[in-house]
Amino acid sequence: MKLIKSIVLIISLIFTTNCSNNSSMKPEDFINKKPRLIIEEYLSGNVKAWGVLQNRSGKVIRQFSADLDGKWNGKQLILDEKFNWDDGEIQTRQWQITKIDENNYEGTAGDVVGKAKGYSYGPAFKFEYVLLVPVKGKQMKITFDDWIFKQDDRVAINKATMTKFGFKVAELTVVFVKD
Repeated sequence: MKLIKSIVLIISLIFTTNCSNNSSMKPEDFINKKPRLIIEEYLSGNVKAWGVLQNRSGKVIRQFSADLDGKWNGKQLILDEKFNWDDGEIQTRQWQITKIDENNYEGTAGDVVGKAKGYSYGPAFKFEYVLLVPVKGKQMKITFDDWIFKQDDRVAINKATMTKFGFKVAELTVVFVKD
């Protein structure tokens, strides 16, 4: 009986740890902080990026460089992304990010399931979405909890946590540098 209680406790702890939001951080926590990140301004024009993909244990499993090219038409940001992975894979994505109001955005892309939800406050931009990720010839739905933090006029840092069924499967860290 003691063994069963111990197993249930361990499973409960694992479930609670993995299924809880990876932090209690909310976009509104950054409301009056500087510098202000207005995503459609920052990502308009050419932006370079470099990043690492880590598995759930923290081991770096892939690296990439990327070129981003954004065009803002007053209501929608069209963002073309080209990723050059260290294993030779080239990946492209085109985002259509619509500004709903001062703090809220919606986005779509060819490999995004449904609509992405974006929230902008102070230097922070949070983007939540489900991405179809190719894994061993199949498309797997991975949930992204994506945060971008503006450092100054040229540099922003991105941290994304990827989950499946509430369990962290990977993390992505990216540095953006605006031309």
